[in-house]
Amino acid sequence: MNRVAKSIGKWLAIYLSKEIEINATAPPSNPLHLQATLRPGDILLVEGNTRLSGAIKYLTQSTWSHAALYVGMNFNSVAPEDHCLVEADTVHGVRSTGLEKFVNLHTRICRPIGLSEHECAIVTQSAIDKIGDQYDLRNVFDLARYLFPTPPVPTRFRRQLLSLGSGDPTRAICSTLIAQAFESIHYPIAPLKPNISSLSTNEDGFMPEVFNPKHFSLLTPRDFDVSPYFAIIKPTVECGFDFHNLEWGK
Repeated sequence: MNRVAKSIGKWLAIYLSKEIEINATAPPSNPLHLQATLRPGDILLVEGNTRLSGAIKYLTQSTWSHAALYVGMNFNSVAPEDHCLVEADTVHGVRSTGLEKFVNLHTRICRPIGLSEHECAIVTQSAIDKIGDQYDLRNVFDLARYLFPTPPVPTRFRRQLLSLGSGDPTRAICSTLIAQAFESIHYPIAPLKPNISSLSTNEDGFMPEVFNPKHFSLLTPRDFDVSPYFAIIKPTVECGFDFHNLEWGK
């Protein structure tokens, strides 16, 4: 990408990252409950409120437009004290951030199943090691096309339009960053397609699954939500919700 294209891409990134008013599909979680519930390796999905979020939600037909990986508090000696998430930001690239950035937004926690402490450390460190990498500005150019104005793209083609990015390993978008972190331990996210022909029944009568992964560049925040390999964790429930304690308005 030449200098002019980079300058235009940077301008577009700033423009598209501006916040706009949205009608969120649900209220945000209690910030204290959110903080108490998150564990290293959890993915925090976010219903964003920027111009760019609108394009992503439209193309993926999903509530979620952004994803960040929870890596734990005080994850290294140089990170600010309250930083506990790693994300790919359109303007600042891959960086760490704190929960306060998302406290007013609708979020969802997706938790991988069965990770050992060592495997969890590999996933989080993979994301931490990419801090400082640039955001893939080609992704910004591609998504911007669907905002001026948003075109009526048939549903069956929308996800194909997200085959974006330059392929440069030093550049990332939010879902690619996280997908690559989980790929480092061969943790599944979304299959390319079911491979029924290669399934066979073992001596216990179970059908072992042959996993053909979808390429990380094709994954979006929605994929973590619908993936059968992640549990959906609700902070209000995890923090001991008891409906008997509710006071009903008249």
